[in-house]
Amino acid sequence: MQIRFLGAAGEVTGSCFQVTTSTCTFLVDCGMFQGGRDADRKNREALDFEVRDIDFVLLTHAHIDHSGLLPRLTMLGYRGPIYCTEPTADLLGVMLPDSAHIQEKESEWETRHRRREQRRGLVEEAPLYTVTQALATLKRLKRVGYDTDVRPHDKVRVRFREAGHILGSSFVEAWVEEGGTATKVVFSGDLGQPGHPLMRDPVLPDEADVLVMESTYGNRLHRPMKDTLDELAEAVTDTISVRQGNVIIPAFAVGRTQDIVYLLLQLYREKRIPEVRIYVDSPMALSATRVTLDHLATLEPEASETMAWLEGNGGKPSVQFVQEVEDSIALNQIRSGAVIISASGMCEAGRIKYHLRHNLPREECAIVIVGFQAGGTLGRRLVDGAERVRIFGDEVPVRARIHTIGGLSAHGDQKALLDWMRGFRQPPRHTFLVHGERSTRAAFADEIAAQLHWPNVRMPEVGDTFDV
Repeated sequence: MQIRFLGAAGEVTGSCFQVTTSTCTFLVDCGMFQGGRDADRKNREALDFEVRDIDFVLLTHAHIDHSGLLPRLTMLGYRGPIYCTEPTADLLGVMLPDSAHIQEKESEWETRHRRREQRRGLVEEAPLYTVTQALATLKRLKRVGYDTDVRPHDKVRVRFREAGHILGSSFVEAWVEEGGTATKVVFSGDLGQPGHPLMRDPVLPDEADVLVMESTYGNRLHRPMKDTLDELAEAVTDTISVRQGNVIIPAFAVGRTQDIVYLLLQLYREKRIPEVRIYVDSPMALSATRVTLDHLATLEPEASETMAWLEGNGGKPSVQFVQEVEDSIALNQIRSGAVIISASGMCEAGRIKYHLRHNLPREECAIVIVGFQAGGTLGRRLVDGAERVRIFGDEVPVRARIHTIGGLSAHGDQKALLDWMRGFRQPPRHTFLVHGERSTRAAFADEIAAQLHWPNVRMPEVGDTFDV
């Protein structure tokens, strides 16, 4: 059996792993590369294999860096099944058509701005994939339950386990039979932080011959949740009540937005923040929230209790979901008292860029960063202390305060990852560290050696293939 690393090897996007056996070939995740100037090129070159050779796909969760190239896989001729949990399938119904719509719009924009060059013979660049192809991909989804054995092939048995990352997230256990012997391969996907206010804790594994392990925060520890909530409360209260400004929160529409709304409601309920106007400026976030409400039973029980409290409290504080473009534009006329949550989470696209352009120059405002910011992204530049950033071609001064609240991450920190790995009764024969920047993976590998004493811990690069 061979594992080929097609993405998320030395970086945190583009998760895609190809497993080839003597009887079948399958993918685990098929994610989009995000951030940086080379992202489009990487996405167009990523699926450099014979698509029709793929027998099935196993998907750990719905985030675009794990699922976003599935429609391109379909476009290139894939007609097999895609296995995922039921909440993941529902989220994909929102996310993949939205991603395709963005691809089409970006292609249209490029066409308009390259007309002169195209008349000189340049070929018009087609979108990465279309809405039609995204919708076709949704028809390939096979919904499976947690902790249920599935046989996508007569020589492969698969089980999806709770990963605690976002709604529907899982790590994947796959038993692959060759020559009468079964090899157990575990793909961690993205693992959540235990004690998350909404998500259930990740289930602990027990054994594996091969482990493909995420390392997003393998070199750091998150702040305790209490300290994190204290900082969030202070940032909101100081900005709204003292400085008379707005709080802008870039957040992924799926997962992080719902977390933030929930925590703001809890802080208000505990009288730790003033009454604020919460605006969720993302049509996809509204759709994702509806999916979340449909699957409350898969979350911590407190989620249902908080929703009941909000309904019984007369709808205070105000939570408004903004859909229309005109209403989004109108938010930029608000000078104070607003908490605006908008996508994208790394500030690379979407409505958040307009809110940053209007609020970054205002020293009375605050930008609250609540998730990982990949290298090369606008969000990362803000976290790194940039004094000026370019937005829509304009230089924008950074006068607003930048708060980085790492304790809200949906990814487990170093301790959480190591504790999860301690669930294995004995070290896997092979461990591959993925979904982490190079320096982070190296630091995590050192900790694995120091604390767990595991052998054969490797850090693959994109394109590497290993016999396991």
